[in-house]
Amino acid sequence: MRELILKKKEDLRLAHGHLWIFSNEVASDLGDFAPGEEVLVKNAQGQCLGTACVNPHALICARLHSHKAGVPLDAALFKQRLTAALSLRSALFPKPWYRLCHGEGDFLPGLVIDRYDRHLTVQITTKAMEERKEMLVPVLQELLAPQSLLFANDNPIRALEGLSLAQACLGDVPEELEVPENGCLFRVPCKSGQKTGWFYDQRDNRAKAASMAKDLDVLDAFCYAGGFGVACAKAGCRSVTFLDASTLALDYARTNLEKNVPASAKQAEYLEGAAQEHLAALFEQGQRFDLVSIDPPAFIKRRKDAAQGISAYRRLNLLAARLLRPGGVLVSSSCSYHLKTETLLDCIVRAAHKLGKIPQLLAFGRQAADHPELLGMPETSYLKCCLVRLLPKT
Repeated sequence: MRELILKKKEDLRLAHGHLWIFSNEVASDLGDFAPGEEVLVKNAQGQCLGTACVNPHALICARLHSHKAGVPLDAALFKQRLTAALSLRSALFPKPWYRLCHGEGDFLPGLVIDRYDRHLTVQITTKAMEERKEMLVPVLQELLAPQSLLFANDNPIRALEGLSLAQACLGDVPEELEVPENGCLFRVPCKSGQKTGWFYDQRDNRAKAASMAKDLDVLDAFCYAGGFGVACAKAGCRSVTFLDASTLALDYARTNLEKNVPASAKQAEYLEGAAQEHLAALFEQGQRFDLVSIDPPAFIKRRKDAAQGISAYRRLNLLAARLLRPGGVLVSSSCSYHLKTETLLDCIVRAAHKLGKIPQLLAFGRQAADHPELLGMPETSYLKCCLVRLLPKT
């Protein structure tokens, strides 16, 4: 392997467990390297920091897959890393529905695998991982014997790496998946679903919200297939309203409510369209709820979009908070890594202040344990879920 040399003092993050190298941190001429090439990463003093794969055309120009020297990203490493990942998930969950591989969190940058029993949905987002796909598949077949694999290639990050966005399938990929979670059974789209089909990362937060929902009127905004709303209905909420911009998502929310809580399905409401417009309209119509969940897509995808994104989060949290009855609970989520926890909490504090309310934090959730975080790599921690009660001033 050739050497990739860092500039002076650019090795501290890696020493603390980070896996990314940015192009402005490199002393070597990146133009000398081929996309996907394996390299030895060394600091300015010549000390080896590990083994990485390079993409000289990307801002993140190299990603470590090992902190040891000369470790190839090959079938043997795939088997080692995925065996360790499988062992963790098997200890955490009694049934095989979970995120099996969480990219950097499982020391396989650019690889995400969600497991739905005998089906796997795979997201590959780096040139290096794409080039090694033929090594990966036999390892998955040996470890899990899946009946089908879907390569969900619609992630826009692939375009930045110069990769195709076309889906690819192995085996008979189902049109729908069934996911057991928190005492419910969710039916979700496979090939046409968002991301990898289901958002396992919110599992614990949905359970916490549901634990507070008995006898409450619930609004599930950005509902997708109804994860929060159906869980609340199963827990005995009085009514549930689903809101999403997607007709397909609302169809699945309806199906899942009917499947899990038939009695609630008759009273449920389904609103299709832009969430912020509907939240404003519901307020003007005098509609009020006891629990409102907002789980929007990432408003801040790049650091330069932070100011505009924070403004959007502030407005959304205010629109949601206005719909709460006195003492109601706001379940506010964000999957934007660039939105810090304290900033999301500040959005809620500002909303409460404008409404003359006192925000009381009941619980704070992160991504579920099958989405492990590296403490030395903040980018692996992205999901935030705040459960806040808004109290009248006394």
